[in-house]
Parts: sequence; C-alpha cells; structure tokens
Amino acid sequence: MLHTVARLHYEKDLSQREIAEQMKLSTATVSRLLRRAREEGIVRIEIADSIGTDELAEELRETLGLAHVALAPSAPAPGSLAALADPVGRLLKQARFGPRSTLGIGWGRTVWEVIQVGLPKIHGVTTVPLCGGIPEAAPQFQIGEIARLAAAQLGGLPKFLHVPYLLASEARRALSKDARIRDSLDLWNRLDAVIVGVGRPHGGTHSSNDAAVTPNDPAIDHAVGDVLLRYFDANGKRVHWRDEAMLFSISEEQLVSVPIRIGVAAAASKAVSILGAARSGLINALATDTGTASQILATRSG
Repeated sequence: MLHTVARLHYEKDLSQREIAEQMKLSTATVSRLLRRAREEGIVRIEIADSIGTDELAEELRETLGLAHVALAPSAPAPGSLAALADPVGRLLKQARFGPRSTLGIGWGRTVWEVIQVGLPKIHGVTTVPLCGGIPEAAPQFQIGEIARLAAAQLGGLPKFLHVPYLLASEARRALSKDARIRDSLDLWNRLDAVIVGVGRPHGGTHSSNDAAVTPNDPAIDHAVGDVLLRYFDANGKRVHWRDEAMLFSISEEQLVSVPIRIGVAAAASKAVSILGAARSGLINALATDTGTASQILATRSG
C-alpha cells in the first residue's frame, strides 16, 4: 500500500484527498502512509547539483529583492508540492526561528501540502491562523487544522480563531472583544514569521474550490495573484476589491511588519504571481522549485 499511495501522489500528481477517495481511506491515513514511505526510503527527495541550485537561489533572491530564497529540485510531476517542505524548513532555520517564536499560518493547497509533509522540530513555537475560517470542505481551506498540524510538526502550541473569514464591521467589533479571540489576534502584532501561499493569476485556471473563495468583483480582473486575498498587479501595486474591508484577517500593515514572510509556491503559471507578491512586499522570502525559479527569471527579463 505504501508504494501505491506514493506512486499516486508523487507520480500521478493526485492530492491526498483524491487518494483518500480513490482508496477509501481517510486523509489522515494517506498522510501517515506518505510519511512512512519517506521514512522507509520508498520515496527519496534528492537535491542534485547543489552548487547550481545555490547560485540560482541567489540570483533569484537578488532579482526579486528578497531576504531569503530556498529551492527544491523541480518536482517529477507538475503540481507535486511536497518537496517544498525542505526549503521551508531551511528558511525557518536561516531566520533563527526558535523556541518561544510565533508562526502565522496561511491557507491554500501549497501550504497544506508542505505542512502535511512536515516542518523541523522547534519546540516551544506558537502557531496562529492568519485569517478566519473559510466555509469550504477541502482540507487546504481548513486553516485552523493547518495551524494545529503545523504546531504538532514543530512540537509547539496552536492557537485558534473560531470566526468566519468575512464579517460585517459590527460583528467584527463584537467578536474582537471576546477574550479567546483577542488572545489570538494579539499574536498578529508579534509574529516572528509567517508561511503563506501565493495565489495564481485571477484570469488563470482555478479549481472549483479556488473559485468558491475568489471575490466576484471586476476590480480584480487585472490582478496577477494574491496573498491571503490581498490582491496585487504585476508591479506589486495592491488591487482592492469591493468587500475587502469585511476580511477577518491580519492587516496588510501587520503582515509587512513580520520579519520573515515566507511565500510558498511552485508552478510555471505562478511566475508572474510570485513576481507581483515579491514586489508588493507581502512576502520577503520564497520557497519554490528550480523550474519555477528559472521561469520567474525568464519572465522578469522578458
């Protein structure tokens, strides 16, 4: 079964949820089987040509003006995102992220896949969601569960935010007075690092799940991507949408004040999105793969 699950995920590019449905297993069981496949050597992630990879990472870092870049080898199958777990771990270590640090967690398929694979053990870390809950069944939108799993992987403590991601101002004011919610919100002002996804171009191909949370507003038609539904154009200029004020989420000002803002994304189609995210300042560190890195540099010089 380990071989079957590993092949479906790494060679056939099926998500853990799709494997669970096909094999009539729980997603938790699929996650454990994939972890065992790596531990038992059935799946091996090798970094080839480290000198070339390091040079590519440095060129990308300088080009984008980022503080840190860490690369994984290009995935054997398009869309396989698990390999980004290693560069995310390296970025946390480079940033001297340690005990008593606080880590903000975003949502999305890439963040979910990375945290499913695992983060380095850094005991004493606190994790907290960066926005309220999204009413979609797909696991990549379960931000509270993603924050909980991240804490378990790190050996830390999760904080939760039991509120929806869109709220009217009156409800926001009322809920913000709740002591348990306030406890999590206060952490947004003293985050040491965040891990966030970078959304693909608004005009690009979306899964049905992605489309469910994409604002239905023509104002973002020229946006090239988003971080936590904060949209931007190719030059990094923010693109605001009609109900953005209803977001129960870390503010842009709070986000850009976080010392290490790790964007995780890998796909040639996301090159322009990553460029925009870097130019916007919403991220200042990047975990991606070598193929995407090369595409970003080609897009930048094109």
